[in-house]
Amino acid sequence: MVAPRLGARFVIAVTPADVGKRVTTRRTVPGGYRDAVGVLESWHDGVLIVRKRDGSLVEIAEDTLAAAKVVPPAPPAR
Repeated sequence: MVAPRLGARFVIAVTPADVGKRVTTRRTVPGGYRDAVGVLESWHDGVLIVRKRDGSLVEIAEDTLAAAKVVPPAPPAR
């Protein structure tokens, strides 16, 4: 039997050197969190730009990041 986890530890493991890689991010917003997964297009003046699979861009203020990490490339479309 697996013991229940009573908490989560968020880690920010993304840097400006990761531009061009696929990342997952979690940022704080009023009332909770928002997630974005995609390619880190840029990180300039404290703002990250992530391009999601649908092509849309998400701007994320660096000071709102709760967690982020590099993830493997997306699987190919069927």
